[in-house]
Amino acid sequence: MRTFLFAAAVVATTVPRGAAAQAFATNDAVLRRIWAVGMDSSQTYPLAQQLLDSIGPRLTGTPGQKAANQWLLSKYRAWGIDAREESYGTWRGWRRGITHVDLVQPRVRSLEAMMLAWSPGTPRGAPVEAGVVIVPDVRNAAEFDAWLPQARGKFVMVSMAQPSCRPDDNWREFVADTAQFNQMRARRTQMQDRWNQRVRNATGDSTTTLANRSLPFKLAAAGARGLFTHNWSQGWGVDKIFNARFGQTIPSIDLSCEDYGLVFRLAENRQSPVVRVTADAQDLGEVPVANVIAQIRGTEKPNEYVMLSAHFDSWDGSSGATDNGTGTLVMLEALRILRQVYPNPKRTILVGHWSGEEQGLIGSRAFAADHPEIVTGMQALFNQDNGTGRVVNVSASGLVDATGQLAGWLARIPRDVTRHINFGFVGAPSGGGSDNASFACYGAPAFGLGSLSWAYGTYTWHTNRDSFDKIVFEDLKNNVVLTAMLAYLASEDPQTVSRTRANVVNPFTGRTSTWPECQVPPRKSADWQR
Repeated sequence: MRTFLFAAAVVATTVPRGAAAQAFATNDAVLRRIWAVGMDSSQTYPLAQQLLDSIGPRLTGTPGQKAANQWLLSKYRAWGIDAREESYGTWRGWRRGITHVDLVQPRVRSLEAMMLAWSPGTPRGAPVEAGVVIVPDVRNAAEFDAWLPQARGKFVMVSMAQPSCRPDDNWREFVADTAQFNQMRARRTQMQDRWNQRVRNATGDSTTTLANRSLPFKLAAAGARGLFTHNWSQGWGVDKIFNARFGQTIPSIDLSCEDYGLVFRLAENRQSPVVRVTADAQDLGEVPVANVIAQIRGTEKPNEYVMLSAHFDSWDGSSGATDNGTGTLVMLEALRILRQVYPNPKRTILVGHWSGEEQGLIGSRAFAADHPEIVTGMQALFNQDNGTGRVVNVSASGLVDATGQLAGWLARIPRDVTRHINFGFVGAPSGGGSDNASFACYGAPAFGLGSLSWAYGTYTWHTNRDSFDKIVFEDLKNNVVLTAMLAYLASEDPQTVSRTRANVVNPFTGRTSTWPECQVPPRKSADWQR
């Protein structure tokens, strides 16, 4: 019946956004007020500008993350909302400074470059000028060891150079025929396979993953000045910016697809490239790390919880706008609105702004482990993490009876908010892609709010282009209103959400699989290494 009501609400007529009024399925005054405040006096733009432009990225263990936590606390307290930092352990502290790389021979060009997270810098952050060499194509580790003296005093290129930095969709549009496009892709794949074999031969490791881990240490021990890497995202001008290996003693610097290829070809053709590198960084040792938790205490059922969830940390190749500044802003703004229009909820409403998600959901897993009473008393959790687009996918996360309740809540929300949503009925529990998995593994009703892509995987997820300008504010406001309404309806629902689990079926094999197991989170960076 609840599912039917939801379907009926979806096909009901409504006044489009921008018209004088919005049609509601019910006369609920709180829902109407959430809509009015969320759409007419949204704070998403100024909040986003402050967070993403002024504070910027929030890499775990950095001064940027610490400053961002303090910013969150100040916002909540200014709105009269209780908020606190809750420590869950320590992490490797690190401060990023300036990265600047110039090609100085055989011609002058400033290169697009960025030091990887937790990388050491050049000595005292001063410029270093040196030649460039490429990891050689050898038959085995003994031949590589014989070559290693040539790396002394040089920057070493440790990634494959792309044959073309044009994205595949550009090739598809302009090549003469499909065969030519397929030849280009086959050539790229063949080049990558050969490069992976080259790296394995050099280190003697059995897998490419192990070889890429051990290679930096072998080069550092041989006296290399630093490493040039490249991790193209397969879009125009976009690279993934992750981390250098912990314990590494020389800089790891990502060059853009185009500039990496330039320097690689110069070295490959013995045209003696020389670069000048300035990389400033500081290792701060183990530092405390914390989640930020905000709450509006429940009046009738204070020991039952509705939780809003988004990770606050980010990689620091850019501002962390869509991963996960937008999810953070949805939860922050939703709680601001709820405090204004629903100040006395029946159940306690919590917001978890998680640290350490990018290292394996560490902050949220620690919180779930430290607060079994919240996991046990959880009525619903709503998590958003995959970009700026409006929410288009919702499911009951593998809980059979939750399907009806979730559909019932959605049916009460204006169609202008829900009309794009694909409701997945029972669905499956999150296995680890985002922080709702930290609670779903216990069987708690932890729902993911999946967003429209906006080319997230290629252009903003973990890239050097994840910046303020990528936010789609109309979609962001839509998600704020949706989240605030869901939190309100879950809080008011007289029925507790059932935790009866469906049989989990692997969509690829069709076979029944086990419910995801909860993992013990590392409490310090050394544990992460293991």
